[in-house]
Order: sequence, then C-alpha cells, then structure tokens
Amino acid sequence: MKKYAVIVAGGSGQRMGVATPKQFLLLNGKPLLWYSVRAFLSSFDDISIILVLPSNNRAEGESIVAGLDAAARVTITEGGATRFHSVQNGLALVKEPSVVFVHDGVRCLVTSALINRCYNQALEKGSAIPAVAATDSIRIVDGDNHTVANRSYVRIIQTPQTFRSEIILPAYDTPYNDSFTDEATVAEAAGHKVFLVDGEHENIKITRPVDLLVAERILKDRL
Repeated sequence: MKKYAVIVAGGSGQRMGVATPKQFLLLNGKPLLWYSVRAFLSSFDDISIILVLPSNNRAEGESIVAGLDAAARVTITEGGATRFHSVQNGLALVKEPSVVFVHDGVRCLVTSALINRCYNQALEKGSAIPAVAATDSIRIVDGDNHTVANRSYVRIIQTPQTFRSEIILPAYDTPYNDSFTDEATVAEAAGHKVFLVDGEHENIKITRPVDLLVAERILKDRL
C-alpha cells in the first residue's frame, strides 16, 4: 500500500532559549529535521514525505531536503496556525488510499523498527499510536488537591501516529477543537477506536537544551 509521512516542523526555539526554530538546531552537525526525514526515507523505498513548515522557513527546509538522497520524494507545504491546522494542510496532499504517518519533526531519533511496527499495525487494525510506560511517579492535580495515579495505567504518547487514510483523512475534515491534542484525539472524536503500539523510550522530543545532550549520547551509542 502507498505510504505517506506528514512531518510537522512548526516549533520555535523559545523553550530552548535560542532564536533558531528547534527543528533547525544542529545535532552532530546536521539539523534535527534532517534526521527525521531521513529515517522515513530509509525505511521504505516507496514512501512520500510531506514536510510541513512555516512559510518563512521554507528556504531552510529546501536546503535540508536538497542534501538528502531521494529528495524527489519530499514535498514541502505551509503550516497553519496550530498543529491541527498544519497536519490538516499536510493531509490535504494525500490523494490516494494509503498508510499515513504523522510525525513530530523534532523527534529526530525515530527508528526504522518503530516506523515499520506502526505501519504493520495500521495495516491490520487501522491505527498505531506509539506509547511507552511512565517510569516516574504520577500525580493528578486538581486545584490545590492532588492524588497519586497508578503509573502502570499511564502511557506516554509519541509519534509517528499512523493511520489508514480512510480513517484519518475524513477525521480531519472538521473544525478545530481545543480538545485535539494529537492525531489520536481527532480520530477518536470522529468515532474511531485507536490502538496503541509499543513506542521507544529513545524516541524523545527535543524541547529543552538537555534533550540535545541526551540525543547526542543516543546517537553516539548507536554507532
């Protein structure tokens, strides 16, 4: 079946404490976004990448794509006001029955093993939402009160969130709602049950300076 990866890269450098949007920060000499795009291109010979970027960062995106093998399989489109709208813009370019991955551009350590695991489950069940068990103690805060949650029931959600196109495309044909925190919540709002799949603890989202240090170490250990 045809495969598309919608890679959303609309973040800023605010929490990193830098002016450069975090998807363009360097990790071992390459932009974070380069690793994310390359991971999908190297996972399947027939996958098409839809790279969703802010309009004022298109040139940086084009430069990254030009340095990749199989750059012809990458299309750049403009992001929207929110993540929901950016994903919606990317999905608008999916024109045929397919399996669709939606991935955070700054989850640059995603592996082919995880990508393939998501693909295979989406083929079978219609969706695959990567998740890992919580390792810290969890408390639920309600105003001044808080209670301990059983962490064995808690899962931390990652990307690529993966769906058959007949599920995710119609689901996004809806107005934005504040309850939409990711693609899974959009699919659920459209009446679909979503299915978790084992994620990877190394599949971190680069958000703060310490995350870059962790990512550097993980890449070093993978060599």
